[in-house]
Amino acid sequence: MVAIDSYAGGDGRLSPLSTPSATRAVLEAHGIGTKYTLGQNFLVNDDVLKKIVALAEVGENDRVLEVGPGIGTLTIALLKHAASVIAIERDPDLPAVLADTLHPWREKFALIEKDALDVTRDDIVSVASTMVEPGGDAGCLDRASSAANETAQWAVSQSEDCLSESGYPVAPPQEDLQLSLPSKLVANLPYAVAATVVLDYFESFPFLDSATIMVQKEVADRMAAAVGTKNYGAYTVKLGLYAEPVGRFAVGPGNFFPPPRVDSAVIRLNRRVPLMADGAPASPEVIAAAALMADAAFTNRRKTIANSCKTYFSGRGPISLGAGPSAQEGAPGIVLPDGAAIAEHLPAIFDAAAIDPRRRGETLTQQEFLALGAALLKVTAA
Repeated sequence: MVAIDSYAGGDGRLSPLSTPSATRAVLEAHGIGTKYTLGQNFLVNDDVLKKIVALAEVGENDRVLEVGPGIGTLTIALLKHAASVIAIERDPDLPAVLADTLHPWREKFALIEKDALDVTRDDIVSVASTMVEPGGDAGCLDRASSAANETAQWAVSQSEDCLSESGYPVAPPQEDLQLSLPSKLVANLPYAVAATVVLDYFESFPFLDSATIMVQKEVADRMAAAVGTKNYGAYTVKLGLYAEPVGRFAVGPGNFFPPPRVDSAVIRLNRRVPLMADGAPASPEVIAAAALMADAAFTNRRKTIANSCKTYFSGRGPISLGAGPSAQEGAPGIVLPDGAAIAEHLPAIFDAAAIDPRRRGETLTQQEFLALGAALLKVTAA
């Protein structure tokens, strides 16, 4: 086992784990190896870490959410710059490794041991609410227990005061909770779930203002695709309803251990509020409906939106908007007519949105999909 504080570094590297030899040593010390099924490719280039932190603009007041911390290579870089980091990890072998490598920063770090696709807002809120500033004196709890012969109300009051003084986890006031939640997602994401995680997190966690993530190059291309290009599809439209790309750089296979069989890219996405044609912010209901219409329009990419949407809706039962597992708290829960009824209303929907049904999905802008979403809600409610 490596000496407990040796990972604090001192060789000028942002992360002392950012070399193949250091990564291999940590894995061997804990008797584990990389797991292909979990998409584990550990970053081993310190310059790439510096570029990630710079692109994410991580500062001393930032609270960061990380998915897939691995052995803590990027996590260390984040902890050196941020106020705190909450990480999500599903590999049961890695919490013990992280307890070792992140020990110097243990008061600023918390781990959620769960699959990233199963994490809820409550999971993050629960952890964030316990990340309080350390302090106080050890005698505080003793003072509370000495009140055992006093009234129960007084003893409970003293205990709560002492817990607050000593730094033990105490739920913060509601007005402070938003300040303790992470506002930036920064991660070297497992490639198999990267696209889904990014979209789900922007949909489900409104406290996230940005995401700076390492993904497969092709995924980054889809995230940043322009209208009319081959990479522009339903995913591009749906992600664009929540965020927009503002920066990107390429990362080759040689920057990882072991090297992946694909090229990678780091891309930053900033949260945005989509606007309707009149400049008004789109409502959550319209955004959800627009996402549905994007799925329908790209069901058969080479067909017109009239034919593609008809194929998508025909034979489907009742459709709920905002009621899925990724729906955020307070999101709309609208039940539309069954798919067959929507298919019959498609001409009226295209007419209400002022969109030619002979066009293909790849030619429609995000604002036009918002118009289709608004028209879907209007026509089916009539």
